[in-house]
Amino acid sequence: MFRSLLFVPGNNPSMLQNADIFMCDAIIFDLEDSVNLDEKDNARNLVETYLLTTKELPKAVILRINPVNSELINDDLKLLETRRIDYVLLPKANKISLFVLDKILNDLENKFELKQTKVICLVEEAKAIIEVYDLAIHERVRGLLLGAEDLTSELEINRTISGEEILYARSKVIYAAISNKIIPIDTPFTDINDTEGLIKDCKKALNLGMKAKTAIHPSQLETINDIFSPSKEAIEWAKALLAKAKTLNKGAFQFEGKMIDRPIIEKAKKIIEKAKLFDLM
Repeated sequence: MFRSLLFVPGNNPSMLQNADIFMCDAIIFDLEDSVNLDEKDNARNLVETYLLTTKELPKAVILRINPVNSELINDDLKLLETRRIDYVLLPKANKISLFVLDKILNDLENKFELKQTKVICLVEEAKAIIEVYDLAIHERVRGLLLGAEDLTSELEINRTISGEEILYARSKVIYAAISNKIIPIDTPFTDINDTEGLIKDCKKALNLGMKAKTAIHPSQLETINDIFSPSKEAIEWAKALLAKAKTLNKGAFQFEGKMIDRPIIEKAKKIIEKAKLFDLM
């Protein structure tokens, strides 16, 4: 369960060194888009050194690999041998690329006796939006991450602050993920100097059903964590509701002037679960 995921370029030594102190729930070590072709080997080596030598890793480690049809994929996935990577982030995810990745991972896991590698699919192409449910049902997949920059580039449309142009894509990702009990993760907000814009974008994504958001700069993390965490008011409401539900021990009852039944009780339980996980209570 995440709120915030920070992209860290694999060829940035200073960010790598500080990865464990950033206020995020997961670090995405990026070997793909943020790394030039002539820096790929260096980035991979730096990430490997970090993983092998760092005692305290971030809460979750995600490796963003290069596309499966590239010559770099096998070297990227060798980093799984460190046994310190929690998830692989598959770029340009679609049914075919996920099938290929699954086969490569099966071979690696059998060869090196690794546990099953969990995958997050980066949904950043029109084809992926159409196939998103097929990605979500795969046994390896634990999350869907919307990549709006590549998607809107392919569609030849502009990204806007209001985000109407990605409403359909956001909704598809959310419904595919939630219906398969995996996490929908929102696209980054790329203007690191626009805090008000970030706040609005986070709230819009949250209200649609996104459960977490990626960041491209550590300065965005506090805002993302705050918005994607249960509020104090929500936590107090959930505690009081669950206490009354336990006392009454019946299917439906009235609470604060509203009728409460099983779906509302489950919502309250999720709030408390998140609050405990994120050390909010």
